[in-house]
Amino acid sequence: MKIVILDALTFGGTSLKGFFKLGDVDVFQTTLPQHTQERIAHADVIVTNKVVITEAHISNSPSLKLICVAATGMNNVDIDSAKKRGIEVKNVSGYSSDSVIQHTFSMLFYLLGHSRYYDEYVKDGSYAKSPIFTDVSHPFFEIKGKKWGIIGLGEIGRGVARVAEAFGVDVCYFSTSGKNYNQDYPHVELDELLKTCHIISIHAPLNERTANLLGYEQLLTCRDSAVVLNLGRGGIIDEEAVAKVIDEKNLSFGLDVLSREPMEENHPLLSVKNKDNLYITPHIAWTSIEARQKLISGVIENIISFTSR
Repeated sequence: MKIVILDALTFGGTSLKGFFKLGDVDVFQTTLPQHTQERIAHADVIVTNKVVITEAHISNSPSLKLICVAATGMNNVDIDSAKKRGIEVKNVSGYSSDSVIQHTFSMLFYLLGHSRYYDEYVKDGSYAKSPIFTDVSHPFFEIKGKKWGIIGLGEIGRGVARVAEAFGVDVCYFSTSGKNYNQDYPHVELDELLKTCHIISIHAPLNERTANLLGYEQLLTCRDSAVVLNLGRGGIIDEEAVAKVIDEKNLSFGLDVLSREPMEENHPLLSVKNKDNLYITPHIAWTSIEARQKLISGVIENIISFTSR
């Protein structure tokens, strides 16, 4: 069996030795679009994280039997084309939930505690010159008793809710599908969530219901000093709107996902003046050591279950 791994660099140092027990394996650290076809032409199994697999790729790969997406989302594969040709597409779900939940709170506390400011304040020597033992110039609030609104109460959203409750937070949520309701937490409409919540976190997929869900006008309705976190998908928040409103209103934003990744060099978020209220991480919420190990194990199990039928 010929297995081709197209973008192993996204797995970091996670061991791939389990694949070599299954067949002949080609490992490519990255794959540009112009190289995809030649690399998969004779593959029985493709493993891709973000490399796009089109109808043309599928139709020109006669040996192809299985496409393994090393992720939860499968929007980088032409599912319909694969189905027409009897090629199975398998993903791995739930592997990164704990990692994303943890990163949600990491982003929150970084912004809430003004970590950027205080870290630099100490390291640039300012604290050594202080006339007093402390610095209260950047006040922060306790999250106990505050209101946290979750947009998208799936597995990750529910996990965030449970941890937030341990801090004494009041949780509410908005269902982006309009179908999923949870009796454990009050459901509110989006406008109420934005206007009333001190903390807002997004854990929803990107689709026709969520694209540009939060634009400039919506963000202006957020209460003063609110923290808005996007750990769902880029494109749910209008990033140009964020770049504008962050310099006009006292809001903080934590973004782990962007509409285009890697980030564009001239991205408007790189030019904001109020940098202390903006924290961007390069799509790392899913990447804990444990999550990547679960992901690779899940892909290998998908191959084993497919070939053992």
